[in-house]
Amino acid sequence: MTKTTMAVGLVCAAGLWGAAHADDRPGAAGSALLEACQVDVKGDKKDEWKREPKAESSVTQHHLSVGGKGFDYTATAGTLVIRDDDDKPIANFGYIAYTRRDAKEPGQRPVMFAFNGGPGSSSLWLHMGVLGPRRVVVADPGPTAPAPYKTVENEFGVLDKTDLVMIDPVGTGLSRAVCDKKDEDFWGVDPDIDSVSRFIAQYVSDNNRWTSPKYLLGESYGTTRSAAIVDWLRSRRSLSFNGLILVSVATDIEAIFAELPGNDRPYAAYLPAYAAVGWYHHMVSGQPAQLEPFLAEVRKYAAGPFTAALLKGDALSDEERDAVAEQVHKYTGLSADYVKAANLRISENMFAHELLKGQRKTVGRLDGRFAGPTQDPLQKYADYDPQSAAISAAFTAAFQDYYHSDLKFGQGRTYRATNFDIGDKWKWTHRLIDAPGEQPIVNTGLDLAQALTQDANLKVLVLNGYYDLATPFSATEYMMAHLGAPPGTSSRIQMKYYEGGHMMYVNPPSMKKMKSDLDAFIDSTH
Repeated sequence: MTKTTMAVGLVCAAGLWGAAHADDRPGAAGSALLEACQVDVKGDKKDEWKREPKAESSVTQHHLSVGGKGFDYTATAGTLVIRDDDDKPIANFGYIAYTRRDAKEPGQRPVMFAFNGGPGSSSLWLHMGVLGPRRVVVADPGPTAPAPYKTVENEFGVLDKTDLVMIDPVGTGLSRAVCDKKDEDFWGVDPDIDSVSRFIAQYVSDNNRWTSPKYLLGESYGTTRSAAIVDWLRSRRSLSFNGLILVSVATDIEAIFAELPGNDRPYAAYLPAYAAVGWYHHMVSGQPAQLEPFLAEVRKYAAGPFTAALLKGDALSDEERDAVAEQVHKYTGLSADYVKAANLRISENMFAHELLKGQRKTVGRLDGRFAGPTQDPLQKYADYDPQSAAISAAFTAAFQDYYHSDLKFGQGRTYRATNFDIGDKWKWTHRLIDAPGEQPIVNTGLDLAQALTQDANLKVLVLNGYYDLATPFSATEYMMAHLGAPPGTSSRIQMKYYEGGHMMYVNPPSMKKMKSDLDAFIDSTH
């Protein structure tokens, strides 16, 4: 999740045996579907192809060999046409699917659908970071060396356990609106939920996967999306999931959006995450030897005296304010004077700028372990994210090379790794299925509660990075405790923690642990 959107990331060589490559030139496919548009697309010839519904694909065969074991798999990179309730095409969805070739009963093998967030992000981060058969090697926690970048076979991917479909929402990757639709029509909470749900249902039907165990994995804003999709597909298409995996949770946007004037909810939820990052950089008073016992103490303080102080608002006495500021200083490393000047209310971008300001360094919002030079120490907020600066070029370049060279798709088109226009234009309102009224700022935790209530088999795995300031683990704990689901439902929600940040998988030990946790979750749910 970016600042823009919140105001909204051994192993033998793979053997490519051959490819059956569909013609993916603009306008070369889908002539039969074009008639379904029922609109005139003859205007500007240069942009005519953007409005045509075209299902295309490049199918390639590969072999993965890791840890002394190997298997063959098929990769399908393409676009799939999704339709509205009248079967009229509305968008070409870009996707990349991986299926094991040795599956005796493909319809019984698990399949996982996955995407990143933003809103405005393609799925390349999860794809090249942890889930797919190849991954990019990046430095941790510092800048990755310049090109040439290194990719390796991914021993931590999921293909040994489940088939995988990586999805790019409309406006990202190669996904575009078609016919009389515009990309902007899909840039809102509910249109996005609707369109991605339609893609999943269409893929399941087209590939005979209705009887397969199904999993949905979203990261960051992808958790906002996926928490609602499980309810949308359950209620609208009678399609259920065995498991939902939430990576770096953002289901309740208001709970992590401190920039909203008058919104005090995020500050107490953020405090334990600030303490974790302060502890990592040895800024905490007394520097406790172990992180988790220290965080247990901070959690108790955040939920008690700190929340009580915030609730008093302007009625808080000077003596009380001084005491709270001093305690926040001891837990985080921020000076007590700074905490008081901020009226005890410190956003994540303020914290990222201030923590190491004495060293003229900024810490990463996505991963507080990363630190980089501060451009302007007199600013109030962090002016960039050192983690994004450290790894984005490597991720993007590695994916683009893999997409065009190995998967043999997308040549001659612009693959949008991140579309910043989407975050600027996003509509944040949300209406729950069959519920009156509209949320002014989305909280799909309520959708998840409805799905958990009505689907007794649905289980949830929640993955948290201790050093994530964008979607803090402590805010996630708050969200999971405030779903409003019936008693006993929480027993179907597992929480896991990692010594990393928002993209905990850039940290090698965390990537290994994440693989173990995903394997155990899949094994236990089908």
